Amino acid sequence: MAEPYRRLCQLSDIPDNDAKGFELDGRPLVAARKGEQVFVYDNSCPHRGIRLEWMPDQFMDTEGVFIQCATHGALFNMDDGMCIAGPCSGTPLTGWETEIADGEVKVRPFE
Repeated sequence: MAEPYRRLCQLSDIPDNDAKGFELDGRPLVAARKGEQVFVYDNSCPHRGIRLEWMPDQFMDTEGVFIQCATHGALFNMDDGMCIAGPCSGTPLTGWETEIADGEVKVRPFE
């Protein structure tokens, strides 16, 4: 049986075309927003397993297009978490199922 969706935040808590860090049961997550869509991933670079941001909530590259690992410079697509450049190229971030209802972002791990 699938784990139920759990509330992460309000949609308005995540700036549009940006990303923000959260913790759910002690597990660090990054939520990236494009308009009314939110993509949630483990806040862990697949290359070394370290957090992606260099400062709290600083996840995006300088152009604000890709999630970037501050340590290695790896770039990840916002919408599918795939690494497109860097030492883990071709490896995606671990994603979470996401749903938005009544302005709330809800998540659950993929099975």
